[in-house]
Amino acid sequence: MEWNPETLQFLSQCFLNTLSPLPEPRRRAEAALAEAADRPNYGLAVLRLVAEPSVDEQVRQSAAVNFKNHLKAHWAVHSNDPAPVVVPDPEKEQIKALIVTLMVNTSPKIQAQLSEALTIIGKHDFPKAWPSLLPELVVTLDNLSQTNDYVSVNGVLATINSLFKKFRYQFKTNELLLDLKYCLDNFAKPLLEVFKRTAEDSGNDGLALVDELRAAVCENISLYMEKEEDTFQKYLGGFVEAVWGLLVVASNSSSRERLTVTAIRFLTTVSTSVHHTLFAGDDVLQQICQSIVIPNVMLRDEDEELFEMNYVEFIRRDMEGSDLDTRRRIACELLKGIALNYKDKVTEKVSTQVQSLLASFSGNPAGNWKHKDCAIYLVVSLATKKAGGSSVSTDIVDVESFFGSVIVPELRSQDVDGFPMLKAGALKFFTMFRNQISKPVAVALLPDVVRFLGSESNVVHSYAASCIEKLFLVKDEGGRARYSASDVSPFLLPLMTNLFCALQKPESEENQYVMKCIMRVLGVANVSHEVALPCINGLATVLNRVCENPKNPVFNHYLFESVALLIKRSCEQDPSIISAFETSLLPSVQMILSRDSANVPALVRLLQAFLRKAPHELNQQGRLSSILGIFNTLVSSPSTDEQGFYVLNTVIENLGYDVVSPYISHIWVALFKRLQYNRTVKFIKSLVIFMSLFLVKHGPENLAGSMNAVQPDIFRTILEQFWIPNLKLITGSMELKLTSVASTRLLCESLSPSDSKLWGKMLDSIVTLISRPEEDRVEEEPEVPDFGETVGYNATFVHLYNAGRKEEDPLRDINDPKQFLVAALANLSARSPGTCPRVITENLEPANQAALFQLCSSYNFTIV
Repeated sequence: MEWNPETLQFLSQCFLNTLSPLPEPRRRAEAALAEAADRPNYGLAVLRLVAEPSVDEQVRQSAAVNFKNHLKAHWAVHSNDPAPVVVPDPEKEQIKALIVTLMVNTSPKIQAQLSEALTIIGKHDFPKAWPSLLPELVVTLDNLSQTNDYVSVNGVLATINSLFKKFRYQFKTNELLLDLKYCLDNFAKPLLEVFKRTAEDSGNDGLALVDELRAAVCENISLYMEKEEDTFQKYLGGFVEAVWGLLVVASNSSSRERLTVTAIRFLTTVSTSVHHTLFAGDDVLQQICQSIVIPNVMLRDEDEELFEMNYVEFIRRDMEGSDLDTRRRIACELLKGIALNYKDKVTEKVSTQVQSLLASFSGNPAGNWKHKDCAIYLVVSLATKKAGGSSVSTDIVDVESFFGSVIVPELRSQDVDGFPMLKAGALKFFTMFRNQISKPVAVALLPDVVRFLGSESNVVHSYAASCIEKLFLVKDEGGRARYSASDVSPFLLPLMTNLFCALQKPESEENQYVMKCIMRVLGVANVSHEVALPCINGLATVLNRVCENPKNPVFNHYLFESVALLIKRSCEQDPSIISAFETSLLPSVQMILSRDSANVPALVRLLQAFLRKAPHELNQQGRLSSILGIFNTLVSSPSTDEQGFYVLNTVIENLGYDVVSPYISHIWVALFKRLQYNRTVKFIKSLVIFMSLFLVKHGPENLAGSMNAVQPDIFRTILEQFWIPNLKLITGSMELKLTSVASTRLLCESLSPSDSKLWGKMLDSIVTLISRPEEDRVEEEPEVPDFGETVGYNATFVHLYNAGRKEEDPLRDINDPKQFLVAALANLSARSPGTCPRVITENLEPANQAALFQLCSSYNFTIV
C-alpha cells in the first residue's frame, strides 16, 4: 500500500465510517480495512495517517486504535494462526523509526494507543532487534524533562515501564540477565538525572504524591537488603534512621497506609538480617511498641467501615491471614522479626502493653473498647503455630487466664449486636486457641456461640459459624475427635435453626462460613427426624436460589457436601426420610443437571460427572473453552486453586491431545503466571501432579513441547526449579505412583544420562520419593485440605467427599512404581553400558544409592 493522496483519502474515509452510528457504512468500512490489512505497508500507512495534522482528531484516534490492533495480530507469528500474515521486515524498520517521535508529539488519547503499540513491538523485538529504541527514548526523556513537559515525560516513562515489566514476570535465564544489564547500563543514569531535575521543581503536588515516592523508595531499599546486602551495608544505618523517623510521624495518620506498610516491611527485613542488633536496645523496643506497633494495630475509622460495609474482604484480611499489606498485620510481623533474635525482650514489652491496654479498657469500657480489641489482636497475631497441626501457643499471656477474664465476658454478653468488633475478636480468639480450651469450658460456651449466629453483623455470625465448625475438628491424642454427637445434641435444633436463619440475612445468602458449619455439624451430629426435615427444606431453598444466580463456588461446594451428608446420615437412621428428600431435593437436582453446567462456573462440582460421562460432548458449542475459563478463574487464587486443578485434571484425563492442544498454551500461561506471582507449596505439588498426569496421558514430548512453545526452554527451568526439588514432598499413594512413574518416564525417555547433573538430580528425587516414608521426606504435615479434609489422588481432583465416589487410577496397568523404575533403568543402561552407574555414583546421595541397588536386587534387575 503506497502512501499517496489516494491512500490518505481512502483510509480517512474508512476510519470516519467506522465511527458512524449506522450499521451499514460501519460494516463496509470495517470489511474494507480488514481486506487492506493484508497488504504490505498497511500498518505504516495507518501510522502516517495518525501523524497527519490535517485529519480530524477522532479519525486519527480511530486509526491509532486500528494500528495497535494490527500490530498485535500481525507483528509476529501466532501459534494458533494456520496462515499468518506478518508485517514485512522493511515495513517494521520504518515503523520503528517513526513511532517514538510521533508518540511524544500527539494528543494524550492517541499517545496512549501508540504507547501500547510500541509495547507490543517491544515485547517481540526489544532489546536485541531494536537497539535504537532505548537510546532514542533516553534522549526524548531528557529533552522533555528539560522543557518541563511532564505530561509527555509521564507518557515516555509509562512506555518504558511497560517494556521493562518483562523482567518482573519471566523466569531467570542468562539471556534475560544480559537484557536486564543492558537496560540498567543505559537507563539508570538518565532516570536518576530526570529524578534530580524533578526534585528541584518548586511546585507542591501534595503529601500523597511525596508519600507514594517514599513508599517506592522503601520497596527498592528492601530489595537491596534482600538481594545485595553486602553492597548496601554501608548505607543501611542512614536509611533505617530516616525510615524510622518517617514511621513515627506516619503511624499517627490514617491516610498514609502504603508508606507505613512499606516502611515497616523494610524494618522487618533488617530485623531478620545479620544487622538485627540495631533493634537490641530496650529503649528501641519500647519506642517500636509505643510509637509504631500500637498506633498501627489500633482500629481506625476505615477498619470499622470495612467491617460494616464489606464483611467478605474484612474476613479475608483478618481471619484468613491475607492482610500482610495492612498496617495491623505488618506491625505484628515487625515484632515477630525482632523476636527471632530477642524473643524474651519482645514478649516482656508486648505483655506489658497488653496489660496496659486492658487496664485502660477497664477504666472506661464504652470509651476505650478499641484498646481491648488491640490487646486481643496482639495476642492472636503474635501466637506461634506448632508444626504439623492446628495448635497455637503464646508466651505473651496465660491462655486459660486470659480466656476466662477477657474473652468469656464478651461471649457471655446477652447483647449479640453490641460492640460487634469486640465480639468478633473474642470469637476469633476462641477459634484460634480452641485446642487449649478444655472441653467442659468449651461445651458450656457453645450455646453462647450459637446465639451469636443471630447477630446482625455479617462478620460476627460468620466468626461464630467458623468457631463452631473449627471446634468440631479438634482431635485429642490418638486422633480421636474431642467432640461427639452427644455434645451437640442438647442444642442441635436451635443450632441448625440459627445457621439457616443466618443464610437469610442481607449479604449472607451465600455465606461460605455458615454453609461450611452446616456441613460440619451434619457430619458430627445424629440427625433425627425432627432435625432432618427442616434441614432438607432449608437446603432445598438454598439450592433453588443458588441455581438461579450462582456466585460463590466455595459456598456451593459446601452446599452439595451438606446435601450428600444429610442424605447419608439421616437415611441411615430413618429410611422414611427418603421420600422427603425425593419431594424437596430431586426437582432441584434435576433442574441443575438439565442446564449447561459448563457455563455455570459456581457449580463446578457438577462438572466431574459431566466430564467423565460425556467427554464426546465436551468439545461442542464452546463448552471446553467455558470450562477452561472456570479453571483459569479458580487456579488464580490460593483459596480455590485445588478446585482449578480438579477441573483441569479431569479435562486432561478424559480428552485426547488433539482436542486439548488448541487450548494448552493458555493453560500453561495461567499456571506460569500463578507460579510467578503467588506460588505456594500446595500449588507446586498440585502442578507437579498435573504435569505428571499430562505426561502419562499424552507423552513427554507433548508435555515439554507445549510448555516450551509458551517460553523457550521453560520446561527445563520448571524441571530444575520446581519438579525435582518438590517431588519428595508428594504425599498419598495415588499421587506417589503417578508422579514417580511420570518422573521415571522423563528420566528414561526424554532426559539423557549425558546431562549428568540434571539426570542425576531427577533420579535422586525419585528414589527419595519411593524409598523413604512420608515422615522422613516431609518436614511437617501439610495443612488439612479445606474441601472435605481428605487426602489422596482425588484431593487434587477435589470431589464431593461425602458422595462416595471411588478413586480413579490413571495407571491401572502399573502395579508397582518401584519395579517400574528399576526395570526402566535396567533397560536404559543396557543401551549404553557404564554410563548410568557413573552418573548414579556422582549425583545420588549415598543412602539413595544403597536404596536403589537394594531395589534392583529385590526385583532382580541390573544397572550396567
